[in-house]
Amino acid sequence: MATQTSAKENKGQKATGFIKGVRSEFKKIAWPTRKQLVQYTIVVIIMSILLSILVFGLDFIFLNLIELIIR
Repeated sequence: MATQTSAKENKGQKATGFIKGVRSEFKKIAWPTRKQLVQYTIVVIIMSILLSILVFGLDFIFLNLIELIIR
């Protein structure tokens, strides 16, 4: 019975240590400013639109080329 209590206490200590470690790591994070966050978001949206247009264009071209070859 003593080993079960000891094991539970050990798990509790590990969990507490883990949470303390996570908190200390979160303090080290360099969070972006609001301006940076908006700029990065705009860049991601623009790149997503451009890449979707590129994929659509390539798909359209290859579809037409395959149709020419098949006919």
